[in-house]
Amino acid sequence: MAQIRIVDQYDGSFTLAPEVKAELFSLLTNPGFLEQVAAQVESDRLEFTELLFQPIPYTPATPRGMPAEYEQYLNSSDHVIINVPPNFMFKAKVFQPSRLCAIYRKLPADPKGERA
Repeated sequence: MAQIRIVDQYDGSFTLAPEVKAELFSLLTNPGFLEQVAAQVESDRLEFTELLFQPIPYTPATPRGMPAEYEQYLNSSDHVIINVPPNFMFKAKVFQPSRLCAIYRKLPADPKGERA
């Protein structure tokens, strides 16, 4: 029988080339996409925080599958964490890492009644 092996440490760091980052951020801040995500999380408006992280395996130091510094956003009622859609990763030419999560801040309704 195979045993489950716990990883003691995992390096989830990554770097995106400037042009790749610009394209990915453009897709993640597209007004239509922002409206779609806001509707799913029942928020009036969202703002991309420009924070991305690579989901990581369980370790004793990172039991939630994310780098510890991002755990503060997990239970925050003011933030939402989403998986970056695979088609966005492909369009932006992000091949490493193969998965990313993005953090958005929930914003109050626009006083003019318009969606951002």
